[in-house]
Amino acid sequence: MSADLRGLENAVVRLLKSHPFYGHFLLGFRRRQVSADYALGVTIGNGTPVLCVNPQRLADFSSDEQRALLEHVLKHVLHLHMARRKGRHGHDWDIACDLAINPGIAGLPPQAALPHKVKLEEGLAAEEYYRQLARPFDVGNLEGRGVGDASRDAGQVVDAGEDGFPAKEADALRTLDDHQVWAEADSTPQGLAEEVVRSMVRDAYRKSRGELPGDVRSLVEGLLAPSPIPWKEVLRQFVASAGRVGRRSTWKREHRRFGHDTPGNRKRQRLRLLVGIDVSDSTNRRDLRETFAHELVQIARGRDSHVTVLYAGSRIQRIDSFVGSPALVEVFEGGGFTDLRPVFEYARSMPMRPAAVIYLTDGIGPAPEIMEFPTLWVLTRDGEKPAPWGVELRLDV
Repeated sequence: MSADLRGLENAVVRLLKSHPFYGHFLLGFRRRQVSADYALGVTIGNGTPVLCVNPQRLADFSSDEQRALLEHVLKHVLHLHMARRKGRHGHDWDIACDLAINPGIAGLPPQAALPHKVKLEEGLAAEEYYRQLARPFDVGNLEGRGVGDASRDAGQVVDAGEDGFPAKEADALRTLDDHQVWAEADSTPQGLAEEVVRSMVRDAYRKSRGELPGDVRSLVEGLLAPSPIPWKEVLRQFVASAGRVGRRSTWKREHRRFGHDTPGNRKRQRLRLLVGIDVSDSTNRRDLRETFAHELVQIARGRDSHVTVLYAGSRIQRIDSFVGSPALVEVFEGGGFTDLRPVFEYARSMPMRPAAVIYLTDGIGPAPEIMEFPTLWVLTRDGEKPAPWGVELRLDV
């Protein structure tokens, strides 16, 4: 562990002791060290939950404030605030989300946005705060704060919000964490983002033995209910979020036919997926593998994709590669114990690293401690998620 991240590790340990559910929930995040102006930031990029941390900025806060900041960013994820931001004014939505979650968090820094600071009541949802913060005729740039510095005409009415509170009070509020990284969530369909969070909640709930903070109990219990999204749709959304292929526009390259007035095209990289097939008895069923293979074939067909398939138990037994349409119906008599780590070791050794790993398994076996690749655990009916990270999909065949 680097010395720079020791402060974060200590804060996570304190969170595990004081709020076990939040602590275990946090363990499912991939961590990214950044140099942003904020101590922390969270997002769900390409189906993967990410915690961004600036260790130097985090060290500026007291121990209690660090714990509160971690709780703050985790609540953003539990409420899927970044996935619900699309089409809304960025600054107003960011502040509305903070107003919705901050009143229930003890020990926040004094600059935290709170409803009473803008003369609003507590206990509203982010959408309700947003409706009261958003200016009815604000149709400008959705990326900015929506606050200009031009002088007003002498006879113009000074900014009163829809409910009469001064808009300048809301304009002065700032978020506690980095919401710029929320833009990465645009790569993840909201349904998949919900499944990511649902999977992490199940794992955290089990490991914390059902000990839940009171203010998120109803939210968590809703996420613990069976998923309303069919497993086939989850698989499709996961693959779609792993990488988009084809061509896209770029202003960095001149269009060969129309010159600088039209953006040029830049070819996207081929979508590379690594599929692990557990050869233990629990997955050694032709109907199971054919169902899984059929859906993967439908997804891969028509894409510029390269799929590498590993059949593995305690070691890798066979490697196949396909372009476009894999056929994953081989059956091996595995025997022995299952070790899930060799598939990820192979992924690290590939000259062209895969965009994501999809693993068909019962989950019973050792897995890597940290997530290096966006991972979809396709579990059998009675399977167990082998790690706190990755998206869980239950293949009920």
